[in-house]
Amino acid sequence: MNKVEATSSHVIGKTDSKDKSALWADIMALIKIGIINSNLITAFAGFWLALYFTGGILSDYWGRLILMVVGTALLIAGGCILNNYYDRDIDPVMKRTKDRPTVTGSISLKVILGMGILSSLTGFVLLSFTTIEAAVIGAFGWFAYVVLYTMWTKRRYTINTAVGSLSGAVPPVIGWAAVDPSPHAAAFILFLIMFLWQTPHFLALAIKKCKEYKAASIPMLPAVHGFSITRRQMVIYVACLLPLPFYLFSLGKTFLIIAGLLNAGWLIMGISGFFMKNNMKWANLMFVYSLNYLMILFVTMVLVTLPGVVN
Repeated sequence: MNKVEATSSHVIGKTDSKDKSALWADIMALIKIGIINSNLITAFAGFWLALYFTGGILSDYWGRLILMVVGTALLIAGGCILNNYYDRDIDPVMKRTKDRPTVTGSISLKVILGMGILSSLTGFVLLSFTTIEAAVIGAFGWFAYVVLYTMWTKRRYTINTAVGSLSGAVPPVIGWAAVDPSPHAAAFILFLIMFLWQTPHFLALAIKKCKEYKAASIPMLPAVHGFSITRRQMVIYVACLLPLPFYLFSLGKTFLIIAGLLNAGWLIMGISGFFMKNNMKWANLMFVYSLNYLMILFVTMVLVTLPGVVN
């Protein structure tokens, strides 16, 4: 660890000569831009559906929408940066994380820690200007990711994936609370969809990277208990998604049909894993499908509730 610190201190003194594109790439890796983008989609969907269910008009909420998006992005970025900072001792072992700035030393660890704290605090403050409830929900998601997942369960228990899913389920509820802070069943359904979606998504990735997780001593389910039980867990979670769209029946038939087809397709693909010999190919199919599932489902929620759309 001292070696990493020394390298970091040495390199950061030469940042003026560092290629700007490389620095930008390092920052994008630190904040995990892919995670931010996907979570902002669900956060916007939550915001939009809150307007739909409460009869609000987007033109009256532009300022609040901007605060919600920027605040959520910064809060997630802060959590991701702190996750990278905490995991700097195990990231060199894994191929997909060995080039992070916390490993290469391209950015000082002190700077990275400061970035994580500042981004987190700024995100929380911006969310508090929408509603206090949105800020509190965002803080819970941050705590679940940084403390409950990163610092507590990730290196100890195979339920780390489920614990981490709490944070990923929060963004649509943040979006909703920024408009309507009172409890609503639809917001809870959005939370459940995201919570259940994440386990098969991340377990598919865990199968693909099983050797790396073993090398880093991270107790992901496939690394500890094998692929068979992991497949069963993934199928169970996907099956639990089946009834949830029907609780959003007010979004119309088009949404119910598309959501039903997405769930059925994912379940069929999941069951096919019991018959496929190539675990890695199946895991990759499940992973790619999960990404498309998320995008299509939440974009559909927005499209079918656009003014003037009849479905």
